[in-house]
Amino acid sequence: MIPGDRLVETALAASPVDETLVIVTDGAEASLRWAGNSMTTNGSARARSATIVAIRRTPGGAHCGVVTAAIVDADDIAPVVAAAWAAAQQAPAAPDAMPLLDGDDTDPHWDDPAVGTDVEVFAPLLDGLTAGFDDTDALYGFAHHQSTTLWLGTSTGVRRRWVQRDGSLEINGKRGGPTGASAWVGAGTVDFTDIAMDPLRAELARRLDWAGTRVDLPAGRYETVLPPSVVADLLIPLLWSLDGRGAAEGRSVWAGPGGTRLGEQIAALPVTLTSDPAAPGLGCPPFVVATASTDSVSVFDTGMSAGRVDWLRDGALHALAYPRATAAEFGAVPTAPGENLLLTGGGTADVDDMIARTERGLLLTTVWYLREVDPAVLLLTGLTRDGVYLIEDGQVRAAVNNFRFNESPVDLLGRATEIGATERTLPREWKDWFTRTAMPPMRIPDFHMSSVSAAH
Repeated sequence: MIPGDRLVETALAASPVDETLVIVTDGAEASLRWAGNSMTTNGSARARSATIVAIRRTPGGAHCGVVTAAIVDADDIAPVVAAAWAAAQQAPAAPDAMPLLDGDDTDPHWDDPAVGTDVEVFAPLLDGLTAGFDDTDALYGFAHHQSTTLWLGTSTGVRRRWVQRDGSLEINGKRGGPTGASAWVGAGTVDFTDIAMDPLRAELARRLDWAGTRVDLPAGRYETVLPPSVVADLLIPLLWSLDGRGAAEGRSVWAGPGGTRLGEQIAALPVTLTSDPAAPGLGCPPFVVATASTDSVSVFDTGMSAGRVDWLRDGALHALAYPRATAAEFGAVPTAPGENLLLTGGGTADVDDMIARTERGLLLTTVWYLREVDPAVLLLTGLTRDGVYLIEDGQVRAAVNNFRFNESPVDLLGRATEIGATERTLPREWKDWFTRTAMPPMRIPDFHMSSVSAAH
């Protein structure tokens, strides 16, 4: 297989136009699965993807042709470049057209080989995991690791390389058979060396113990403690909504009278919501990689530096995502969308501290099937799953039935009465698309459980 750096250079040399972008990704992944206290499958795989963007400039504008293929042989490059040029001949003028970024230096690791992974990455988990197979609770779960090496080259001299390594671990525990109690725990990681299995298994067993007693509750508004994983699942859609064009044109929750809500106080507490490529353990590309243009990102910005962005600062809306063309249109600063997300508020409490200070309320441990209902207020609906618990007098007393809920993460930030200590966490609902998060637990005085769910 032709190395990624050589693929980029060969494709650029073969392009019949002056302006070309080439993005190559070599991906390697490994997985481990278990069910009913037995290992079931494990394996690894590799994949190659190359995207050629050909740009044809005319008096009427810039016309982009984009073709993606799994190029593994040097002889396959020229036909894909030709297909991209043919697509550019037929494409309409791009509304986000800008000059490509110039580059005069090459990443020092440009010609290094791709970084792979295999099932050996799971070795730190195995002793703690298999010890759990001897318990009476049935364990089900999945561990996944992915290593992606990316090369980005442009006809204007940009040469960028990045290696992204992400892992996740999910464990479901079941007690009492298929209709018995169920609980979930998960963790995000770079290489699994920082995951302690014993505390995860202990937390799973504790949640199953809580379910030894069950009570039914009606729909309504409840004081609710949200662990970091749930906070991540609720705030990721907020991140995805932060495009400046939608706000300026009145199509999102961030639209304000005559413009956007920039500067407006959003959160009741002085929280800061950040994306930062340099965040320890949550690193992501420090430059824009785009194979298609959206309201948040433009192919013409590919290679643009992406640094830390405080979306909320001290509770106020501080930034929105603007590609360069949109920023020029609205007089804003070009800002790249985030590929990780951190919420900090200066608190020191963990979930147990919040439980101990709760007279009566709910502990909501996981959510799923989140869907957007109304973009104007960013209203989400979703279901609870694998553990909703009743708190009374500072202690968890019982598991309760599942609910459907309706909430806006923007409103939740405005109503939160307590923010705890931030920690790395794994979102459950969005794990397949977004794993790099650090969140605190949060207390909501009136979380809206809109109806009782029959889901078990």
